[in-house]
Amino acid sequence: MTNQELRLSVGASPGQRVVAVVFGVLLAAVGAAFVALPLVADGLLRRLTGPGDPFASYEEARDLPPGLLPPALRDSADPNQSGPSPLIGLCGLPFVLLGLYLVLRVLRTAAWLDGSRARVRGALRTRTVDLATARIESGAVSYREADDDGPTSGRQVRAVLATDRGSARGVTIPLRGMGLPVLPPSELRALADAITTHRPGDEWAGEAHAVADHLRRLAERPSAD
Repeated sequence: MTNQELRLSVGASPGQRVVAVVFGVLLAAVGAAFVALPLVADGLLRRLTGPGDPFASYEEARDLPPGLLPPALRDSADPNQSGPSPLIGLCGLPFVLLGLYLVLRVLRTAAWLDGSRARVRGALRTRTVDLATARIESGAVSYREADDDGPTSGRQVRAVLATDRGSARGVTIPLRGMGLPVLPPSELRALADAITTHRPGDEWAGEAHAVADHLRRLAERPSAD
């Protein structure tokens, strides 16, 4: 096991990053436009109802939605009803936040291995777990490739789940990323060594050694399931 920090090849491929960033930016732009729409409409109505060309009454502006009327006319139409236009813009905030989160997640996701300590960076925060003492489990998400045939052809996107001892804090290290079907053999062996080297003999040792053995087998046969 090396003491030099090793960056793992996790995350989206360059092409996937471009697509995700473009989609996230467009989603955030649509949400921002929806947020700004009531403000723009209110400013336009203020210019229309300025000293040079005012609305004399609500009857002259009855074709406009009540929420887009100037406050004076809106209040005269229904003094007990507040205009909904400021609240309508808030509906665009989730789209803005979702778009920004997507961009940050794609651009920031990364993982490093420093000795036995794994540092995983997500969209908003970075977590570090000592693999030599953490609870180690294997995780997988099923997917099917285009050339897969037969009932047993379903493949797995493998991942290492590491939970810190005595807490619920943990990290997920995917074993597939950057356009690769599996991490390079050197990185798989480094993860296996980080899990098993200096590991105490506790109730989690059996599962941890099983995951490490699986990583070493993957390093020997990267195309094997």
